[in-house]
Amino acid sequence: MCGRYTITVSLEELMLWYLIEDTTIVHYAPKYNAAPMQSIPAVIHDGKQNRLGELRWGLVPSWAKEDKIGSKMINARSESLQDKPAFRNLISTRRCIIPADGFYEWKQQNGRKQPMRITLKSGELFSMAGLYDIWMDASGNRLSTCTIITTGANSLMADIHDRMPVILSREAESEWLDRNNRQVPDLMKLLRPYAAEQMRAYPVSSAVGNVRNDAKELVDEVKESAG
Repeated sequence: MCGRYTITVSLEELMLWYLIEDTTIVHYAPKYNAAPMQSIPAVIHDGKQNRLGELRWGLVPSWAKEDKIGSKMINARSESLQDKPAFRNLISTRRCIIPADGFYEWKQQNGRKQPMRITLKSGELFSMAGLYDIWMDASGNRLSTCTIITTGANSLMADIHDRMPVILSREAESEWLDRNNRQVPDLMKLLRPYAAEQMRAYPVSSAVGNVRNDAKELVDEVKESAG
């Protein structure tokens, strides 16, 4: 499961990475503890170019009766995407990328849970594969939401958790975003664990457990707690 992550780069860096000329994000700020049900930066392709905006994390299918279901749909397992009614039609039509530079997972250790931050060794931005949908309430108000796709753990993550978000390679980003690409079998092949040797994990403060905490210090490395 991927339930917390960080995106600490500037808006300009985000736009440059995804070749975006304009954005609908008005008030952008780094997130050191992004959490479900928050509005998060996301990239989609409109058929011509990439667009950067915000989606609420926790997918609400267009056919849902109410938006509360979103809190239970923060992740989508890659292995069962094509079997789930909420996701199977989105693979060919509504794919997105959730930019990140780290994510958190809790490691069971000496009878307690130690929060870990997982990043690329390079410290670079990376792209988590996602799906999005648009839900409308009885008054016609639109709500755009997303889910992060997960896959099995690589060898680095296996010691921490059995799942990890799908991180797309730089080459796969445009293939995943391209709205004109509806080759589902080929798209599904992109949903695999990222190379462990290109990633690192380190312990961070237990303060990340509280969604109200969103300070720069949360990404600082700490000593792992003893038994």
